[in-house]
Amino acid sequence: MRLAAPGLRLSRLVLTDFRSYARAELHLDGRPVVLTGENGAGKTNLLEAVSLLSPGRGLRGAAYAELARDGGAGGWAVAATLETPDGPVRIGTGLEAGADTGSRSRAVRVGGEQAGPSALAELVSLVWLTPAMDRLFVEGASERRRFLDRLVMGFDPAHGLRANAYDRALRERNKLLADQVFDDAWLSGLEEQMAGHGVALAAARREMLARLRGALAAATEGAFPRAEVAIEGMLESALDTEPAIDVEDRFRKLLKDMRARDAGAGRALDGPHRSDLLVRHMGKDREARQCSTGEQKALLIGIVLANARLMAAMGRPPILLLDEIAAHLDGERRAALFDEITGLDLQAFMTGTDPSLFASLGSRAQNLHVDCGAVKGAAPATALVNEGNVE
Repeated sequence: MRLAAPGLRLSRLVLTDFRSYARAELHLDGRPVVLTGENGAGKTNLLEAVSLLSPGRGLRGAAYAELARDGGAGGWAVAATLETPDGPVRIGTGLEAGADTGSRSRAVRVGGEQAGPSALAELVSLVWLTPAMDRLFVEGASERRRFLDRLVMGFDPAHGLRANAYDRALRERNKLLADQVFDDAWLSGLEEQMAGHGVALAAARREMLARLRGALAAATEGAFPRAEVAIEGMLESALDTEPAIDVEDRFRKLLKDMRARDAGAGRALDGPHRSDLLVRHMGKDREARQCSTGEQKALLIGIVLANARLMAAMGRPPILLLDEIAAHLDGERRAALFDEITGLDLQAFMTGTDPSLFASLGSRAQNLHVDCGAVKGAAPATALVNEGNVE
């Protein structure tokens, strides 16, 4: 098997006491990875493990303590080797046995050194599609914001840090107002942080969407319909006509003026935490939420592929995690998806119960079978040094 030309891809993945896996080790050759097996075999657990090699709680959004294997010591670890243009980098993350079950943090190591989750965003971009996201366009705005912000992080890794800082200030302000603590100095300090980070978030989203619109417009009409994307939000709209410093000043003043209102509501009613990603089917001039389920999925895949083309052009192609991606696509769209992935030389992890759905990939994919926490085709366990450690 070949090891693909240097790029951003995983060449090794090791799980220890993670979900259904006491231990699993995969040696990867750079081709797209197809994981097949029965429902409940542990395919999505593997994708979730990879998703944790980025900031946040991964593709399921689970609490870190929930990731530990039943019957294990209580901790878990995911370690990997990331191939980059500058050579391989060892990365890993995990939770020590006995750690606080309510912990919001996990250990991260890069090159053997302790680091924060944001360091992972500097190294690799991960984008995923799961069956739960099939309703992205018809449910609440929060999931659409998270989806957009993950795309933004591929171009601006610091975006996640700003989002976390904004959220911390937002939560603290909400708590003060809920407790009827109207200390002006305290609240003003938090509102200063919210204004600064909030406008930066809005500006990064606008820049990302401008790039994405260009990539979508340039795409030829094919198996995946072209989408028209926009963002609906107070700060994002204000930045269309005002300098960022003026928008920041106005937002800070608005937060101060609306303290009593927000206290009554129990939350801040204005800010980038309420913005929404808007998507339309260009060919039909119809909002995505009004399209059929199949059209919505095709629109979402088209957006992900357009983003991948942008990042590949920058020399920083994302790793795609596509859970049960082929089950509800017809043969033409499956073939188009696979051709796009291999044409861009992307590493993608794809799951499915039926191997025949991936037949058109042929030898372009590395096929692995998952069965009850075991992965056939993985390298022997003896190949790993320091097994079970977060690297």
